[in-house]
Amino acid sequence: MADLLTILGTPFVLRAIIAVLLISVNAAIAGTLTVFRRAEFLVAGVSHAALAGAALAIVLTIHADIVIDPLLGALGFALLLAFIAGFASRKGDSTDLNTSIGIGFAMSMSLAVVFISLIREYASRVWGILFGDLLLITERDLVLLLVATSLVVVCTLLFHREFVFISFDMEGAIAYGVRARALNYLMLGLIAVSIVVLLKGVGAILVFAMLVSPAATANRLARSVPRVFGLAFLLALFSGYCGLVSSFLVAVSPGAIASLIATALYFIVLTVRR
Repeated sequence: MADLLTILGTPFVLRAIIAVLLISVNAAIAGTLTVFRRAEFLVAGVSHAALAGAALAIVLTIHADIVIDPLLGALGFALLLAFIAGFASRKGDSTDLNTSIGIGFAMSMSLAVVFISLIREYASRVWGILFGDLLLITERDLVLLLVATSLVVVCTLLFHREFVFISFDMEGAIAYGVRARALNYLMLGLIAVSIVVLLKGVGAILVFAMLVSPAATANRLARSVPRVFGLAFLLALFSGYCGLVSSFLVAVSPGAIASLIATALYFIVLTVRR
């Protein structure tokens, strides 16, 4: 017991605990809106666009002496793809949305491979974003997580009714007089911000599992929109802390275990509900 308390009191573990809490908030909000919008593929596309942006920032820093934080590069590319998806879906057509995301995903991966090939000796800086690690989060990362999460929470509190409306019925929202197109851009932009927030914790490969799985599971269990948000938060929090505890017992990635738990819960609920 004393050893456990000693471990929990170490700075890097405390940062990881706080990071899991902030990641769970983003997973609940952005994940639920993504599921409602039926744009789950957006998460994969934006996460890999963020990878390309981070690699480009490192290329510019090394070869052009233009110092850009990799996370800022990741955020720039993530927002760009989100806005392209918003432009494609401005009339409410989900087919155009998914097509534009798919093409953007392919282009982003191509760019990421090109940029990484230019910085082979510094590629480890990109792998940190690709795989992530909760136990390697710094104080600066935690501040960025807090700022980004606060932005997502405030905007969602202000426009949550409109976000839910345009997620379920974009054309109806336009006909009703809601500023649907502008709010669609804002919502997709917030989802992109949340995805970048999760990169440091779980990485670009596993971000889909942690962002979408808790919300998809909650959507099958809850009977109202507020309960979907709340249950998604609890599921993400449970998965994150289980992954963190598992990393103390076995030398495995906490993000990978958290993602496995989140996806396993979805398939369990899917099987039982059927």
